[in-house]
Amino acid sequence: MIKLHSKVRNFCCFALIALAGIVLAGSCFSRSSVAFAEDENSDNEMHFVTIYDDGSYLTVKTSAPTVKDALERADIMINDADLVEPALDSAIDNNEYNINIYRARPALVIDGINRRYIMTASYDPKTIVREAGLTIYDGDQIISEVNQNFLEAGAVSTYRVERNGGRTLTVEEVIPYATETRYDYNLAKGERQLEQAGEDGRRVSIYTVKFENNIEVSRELVSETVALEPIPEIIVVGAKAAIPPERAQCANWAREAGVAEEDLQVALDLIYHESGCRYNATNASSGAYGIPQALPGNKMASKGGDWETNPVTQIRWMIDYVKGRYGGWQEAMNFWRCLGTCTSKNGTVKNKTSYWY
Repeated sequence: MIKLHSKVRNFCCFALIALAGIVLAGSCFSRSSVAFAEDENSDNEMHFVTIYDDGSYLTVKTSAPTVKDALERADIMINDADLVEPALDSAIDNNEYNINIYRARPALVIDGINRRYIMTASYDPKTIVREAGLTIYDGDQIISEVNQNFLEAGAVSTYRVERNGGRTLTVEEVIPYATETRYDYNLAKGERQLEQAGEDGRRVSIYTVKFENNIEVSRELVSETVALEPIPEIIVVGAKAAIPPERAQCANWAREAGVAEEDLQVALDLIYHESGCRYNATNASSGAYGIPQALPGNKMASKGGDWETNPVTQIRWMIDYVKGRYGGWQEAMNFWRCLGTCTSKNGTVKNKTSYWY
């Protein structure tokens, strides 16, 4: 419950309109009310939220996580036909957040002898007619008028559909946006961030319509155009794995050489298996040299003249070798761990040694 200061305390008022079995309930408050939430001392992040409702507004300080929660804490009632922007499930994510409430009102839609009463928060005639469950064909007209027959409907907005023999139908459809996940190996594992907000697209379809006795019996698609491409929502998910302090320097060399973060842990395991990440590691029996244990070591000269002493140069050579022979770091690890007979990408059968030659 929101507590108002005495100077701005006002009773909420409710209006009830009975119309052909329909009841409209609304609420109002002081034009410039300020309220402070009971959870002001909450550990959750607090935000100032301003709620606009039929010409009045209320500012509250609240830790409510969503629009719906904020309205409930402010004791503001929302009816099914009311329109709330942003949507009720929207997150309150900034310190000066605005919520708009558009209250539903009664409307009468007339289509020939057909009369339909609805509650609507819209002011667009086509939207209102569609909310009444009617189809608007190309060429039809909607005439807005005030119904003067108070005994029939009361003082409500009336929308009369004039059928002009339309035989085509233009339909605008929403193309839902997709959600894409991108893994960030520099972000803490499990952390999630919104990189790009998604937006629905819009498709326009045109149909020819067949009628029998003035009743639609079938539609045939004539054309379809994407008027607005959807924009995907992109969620970044942290996938950074902890690297032991003793491997930190080697990890930095690997990054500089071009090892991707998603491959870093596997690459380090293989590097340490081969040489302990020592640029001057030399196998006494074979002569294999350096971090990748290349045989002969001067193969690594293809990546730089400093191949004997530069760990980054050596790892750059190792990257190409791993990709060429195994297809990637994980594939190389799978080959190394194989207990039976395994074949690498280039057809080499696994042996007991692991030198990179």
